[in-house]
This record gives sequence, C-alpha cells and structure tokens, in this order.
Amino acid sequence: MLSDLPFIAYPEIFLLAAGCAILVIDLFLKDAARWVTYALSLATLLGCAALTAIATYATSGQLTYTFHDMFVSDPMASVLKMFTYIAVALCLVYSRVYMAERGLYRGEYFVLALFATLGMMVMISAGHFLTLYLGLELMSLCLYSLVAINRDSALSSEAAMKYFVLGAIASGLLLYGMSMIYGATGTLQITEGARGTARILQSDHPSKAVLAFGLVFVVSGLAFKVGVVPFHMWIPDVYHGAPSAVTLFISTGPKLAAFAMAIRLLVNALQPLSGDTPQFQSGWQDMLIILSVLSMAIGNLAAIAQSNIKRMLAYSTISHMGFMLLGLLSGSAITAVFIGTLGVRARGRDVVVGVVMAFGLGLGVLFITLYKGYANQAFAILFGTITGVSRGDVLLLIAIGAVTLISLAAVYRPLVFATVDPEVAEARGARVLCCVVHASPLGGGR
Repeated sequence: MLSDLPFIAYPEIFLLAAGCAILVIDLFLKDAARWVTYALSLATLLGCAALTAIATYATSGQLTYTFHDMFVSDPMASVLKMFTYIAVALCLVYSRVYMAERGLYRGEYFVLALFATLGMMVMISAGHFLTLYLGLELMSLCLYSLVAINRDSALSSEAAMKYFVLGAIASGLLLYGMSMIYGATGTLQITEGARGTARILQSDHPSKAVLAFGLVFVVSGLAFKVGVVPFHMWIPDVYHGAPSAVTLFISTGPKLAAFAMAIRLLVNALQPLSGDTPQFQSGWQDMLIILSVLSMAIGNLAAIAQSNIKRMLAYSTISHMGFMLLGLLSGSAITAVFIGTLGVRARGRDVVVGVVMAFGLGLGVLFITLYKGYANQAFAILFGTITGVSRGDVLLLIAIGAVTLISLAAVYRPLVFATVDPEVAEARGARVLCCVVHASPLGGGR
C-alpha cells in the first residue's frame, strides 16, 4: 500500500480545470462554432484517460491513498474510471446531432456532463464518507439540470422535479446513515470504519443498535440511487421525461459510479455488517437478497406492459440492477474480484468490461430507436410500419439488439458465478437465484 501520492488525483484536478475553462470559452462562441466546445469536451476526457493510465502505471496498480486517506486509487477505481470516460464520450458523440436538431446543442450541456463525470470520478475513488458524499451530490445536481435542459418541455420539467425531490430524500437517508455510523465508530475513514465496526461487534457495546439503524439508512439511500425495488419509481418518469440523449447519459456512467459507491460503503466500510459473523447474523446481504429478487421480478413484469420504449427500458434497467446486486451478495468474494486487497482475479476484469459493454449496447438501442422521435411507437418501428423509417434503420436496430442480447448472455453468468462464493450463496439462499439466471435462455438478458 502506498500513501501521500497526490498525482493519483491529477485526472480529477485536470477535469475540474478543463471544465471551468470550457465554460468560459463557450461564452464567447457563436452557435455555428459550438463544435469547439464539443471537441474540447472530448479532448478533456481523452486527457483524463491518459492521466489515469499514467497514474496507474506509476503506482503499478497498487492500493494508493492521498489527501489524508480521503482519496484512493486501486484496480477497481482505474478500470471503472476508464470505462466511465468511454461511456461519457460515446454519449456526447451520439447526442451531438440529436441535441442540435432540437435546439439543445448548447455549451451548458457539455459542461454539465463534464462536471457530472467529475462527481462520478470522485465517488469511484472515495476513501472517506465526506468525499463520497461530495462526489454524489456533484453528480446528482448536474443530472438534475441535464434532465431539465429542455426548458420548454413540461414533461422534462416534471421529470426533473421528481428526480430532484426523490434524489434529495435519498441523499438525506444516506447522509443520516453515514452520521449514525460515524457516531458509533468515531471515524469517517472508510477503512477505519470497518475496523471500528468489527471492534464494536466483538464486544457488548451499546453502539450495535446505532450501527444497525445506520446500515438500514445507508442501504435505503443506495437503493434509491441505484434504482432498485421498492425505491425505483423515479426511474421510469425520469427516463421518459428527459431528452433521449440525457436518458442515455443517466443510464451509463452514473450506474458505474453507483456500483463503486456500493462497493466502498458495503464491502470496504461495512463488511463486518454483511451478516457472515455470529455477532451480526442478519446484515446487508439479507437486505440485498430481498431487493434483488423484487427488482428482477417487478422490473421484468412491469416492462412487459409498457407501450413507451423509454419506460420499457427503464424497467429493464431496474431488473438489470437486481442482477447486479447478486454480485454484491458474496461480500468477501467480491472484494477478491474487484479490489486489490485480497488479490484481483483476471476474470473480475472481464466482468467489468462485459457489464460496461452491455450497458453501452443496450442504451445504443434506446438512442437509435428514439433518434427520429418515435418513442411511443417503438414496436411499430421493428415492423417498418411508420412512414419515414427506412429499412436500413430497422435492420441496424435489430442487429444492435441481437448483439446486446448476446452480450448480456455472456455477461450475467460470469458476473454471478465469478463473484458469488458458493458457501456464502448456499447460506444466504442466493444459490437459487444463481440457478434461475443460469437456467434462463439468455442468462438474464431479454
């Protein structure tokens, strides 16, 4: 483990400086020269990727801390950051023509996207509760503004308001849970919090009840941010009301950041409360089992009844998050796969790559389907019954949909079986869920 190496935070510092510079430069650009803002945004993401690669090479992929252990760099952070850059860059590329045709091709779109990316990066590398919360709020506030970027649309304004109100509730739950954990352990450091939690559980300390309540609030806040049942009702409305390009953005990078936040909080900080110890037999693994089953069931069933393609894919996202939670049920095993503290397995990298590919391809289907504005008649597009949709559009949509399903089939099986410890799965009843995924025709994809 290395410490006091501030250069691991250079990507975040560079993105902050570049975002402010782009904001100022855009003030002096006319609409015809808006491509400059677009090019600078992509160049900024490329620079962040280069700095991340250099930092990873300089530390040899070792666990590294800086800023008094508030910022961490490890293999999981490096991988998730790189694919966050790719996801955001693809969103900007896909959205350029879409936003221009609707009069939304403005500098604030790119600046908000960059600052939201900065929030994701801070969340991914957070080694402190406050750092994690600051990154979450930075990302969330930018996403609220992006949803409402079409100010003339009542549907977008309504979606942004719902997103803001429910997001504020989720942030409050998460912050209250963190404060209770801090009150019990006396520290805001993620690694120290795990040690303090273990000490409390090994004794008859009265803070056990405080830890239990704090865990419930933290899991509830995470469930809101990830969008799993029963904290999922904002997702269909936000996906439906937001411009399609913004829906594409919300559904990719922030999911990776939310996954990293769950790892940092549940696995790194609250591993003793997972439910594997005799001192705390009902922990967050039991909660995730319930959330996972409900999300997979309700997400898939509700998607069947949708007539709007964006709402259908919103419920599909909910079910996919249920599958993602399966990987978190194994506690120590997930640490071995994604984090260098117990040894990174090569297969863990394949899982991360596959998950990002599945999200990217799935949202590619959404964007191509909605490109000409036929959100409420998406299924008619498949049969070419709408005037103005060429047969080439139909074939491209079907081809990308087929690749997406094949990718999902290849992703979810290794995701579940590479991360779930068989002994833990049997003890927690997760083996039944793994068998359901394995027996499905596409391994969890639709």
